Amino acid sequence: MKAAFLSAPKTAAPLTIGEVAKPEPGAGQVLLRVRACGVCRTDLHIVEGELPQILPKVIPGHQIVGDVIEGGSAELPVGARVGVSWVGGTDGSCWYCKHGMENLCDAPTFTGYSVNGGYAEYAVARRDFVFPLPPNLDDLHAAPLLCAGIIGFRSLRVAGVERGERVGLFGFGSSASLTIAVLQAWGCAVYVSTRGASHRALATSLGATWVGGEADKPPVELDRAVTFAPSGDVVIAALKSLRKGGVVAINAIHLDRIPQFDYDSLLWGERQIRSVANMTRQDAKDFLKLAGEIKLTPKVTVFKLDRANDALAAVKSDQIDGAAVIVP
Repeated sequence: MKAAFLSAPKTAAPLTIGEVAKPEPGAGQVLLRVRACGVCRTDLHIVEGELPQILPKVIPGHQIVGDVIEGGSAELPVGARVGVSWVGGTDGSCWYCKHGMENLCDAPTFTGYSVNGGYAEYAVARRDFVFPLPPNLDDLHAAPLLCAGIIGFRSLRVAGVERGERVGLFGFGSSASLTIAVLQAWGCAVYVSTRGASHRALATSLGATWVGGEADKPPVELDRAVTFAPSGDVVIAALKSLRKGGVVAINAIHLDRIPQFDYDSLLWGERQIRSVANMTRQDAKDFLKLAGEIKLTPKVTVFKLDRANDALAAVKSDQIDGAAVIVP
């Protein structure tokens, strides 16, 4: 099959597009014919070496939409259209799995990182970690939901967002642009601080209550905030915007640093900083159900598999609004 695999990390063109062996499903796995695969900033962390390389020629991609062509079951028959996300499996036996926190599993599998992903014509996945997709979400618009959407949804849960609250989104890439639709469905007022005129224009077009630059403080105190940029400065900016008792959820798998800050003025008053780690299958099911109900259709830019390096570069340089999606 044709695939894009990591061959030159930390370079301008880290992926090679070439022929590799078509995967064979093992016990408990399904073989998928890939329809589309979203590009995530975590893919950048992988190809740029910010996450240590595990497989010698890993195929990235963990927002996979595909058809089951082998390994189906009564609940998941051959022909079913399904999605695959970042968490590709857990051990099911560690303390976290046994206590309903499988996102913190001690021995997880990560799609497109510790196992091959969806920048390819075919992919395998654990049958119990794929999700049937609502029929009214087409392939291109479903793909970005499978990580950016789910992790944004989990971030709102980690932040403790309640209906009707004032919520800040700091950074406005793919995940934030999906999260705003969920907040609006919950009747929340959304305040966006982000760099880049195009990102601010997108937030405005999607109905944000207020939009400002990355150094601008929202005009009201926020109940909750979610940061989407891998920057400690952004975390501090969000913390400065909170009311007492508010929560900042950090939606980033990698953070450059946390600057020194004044505890008395920023964290005192039972304000909280919480990290967001991965997702659970229940998060995925709940979010995809909601996405189908509100007909969530993110803005996407399509790249052919041959242009996978271009897709990564476009995401890194913020050349596109919304999400990049690779199609075989």
